[in-house]
Amino acid sequence: MRSIAKGLGLGSAAMALTALTALAWPGTAGAAPAGTASLYAPSALVVSVTAGPDADTGAVLRAVTLVCAPTPGGTHPSPAAACGELRANGAQLDPLAAPAADAVCTREWNPMTVTAVGVWQGRRLHYTYTFANPCGLRNTTGTLFAF
Repeated sequence: MRSIAKGLGLGSAAMALTALTALAWPGTAGAAPAGTASLYAPSALVVSVTAGPDADTGAVLRAVTLVCAPTPGGTHPSPAAACGELRANGAQLDPLAAPAADAVCTREWNPMTVTAVGVWQGRRLHYTYTFANPCGLRNTTGTLFAF
């Protein structure tokens, strides 16, 4: 019985030493354990462009990630500008998807749908907007959907 307890004690000590070594290893010192509180409300979105009038059934042409807190980042080509637009407009994204006033487009029906899905300042966000054609998408006033 004593040898079993001794073996368990050595095994536990070895596991604890391995865990401490992993935490002290370079590159992991700044990693926060899962579930810890952050100073910033989460703000991360997946922004996509879909061919067709419905984002659920259309073909996704391209998609990027956008992280705004604590610093702008992700795969979006202009994360700082896109995050600035989001801060200025909050969850109201229609002004960012609106075509420019001087945009000249044909009246063809070739719909393109943009979506922004994720979390904005700690709240769930799901935004969808459908343009009549690619020209409307190219002439948006904001940078959020310009990728």
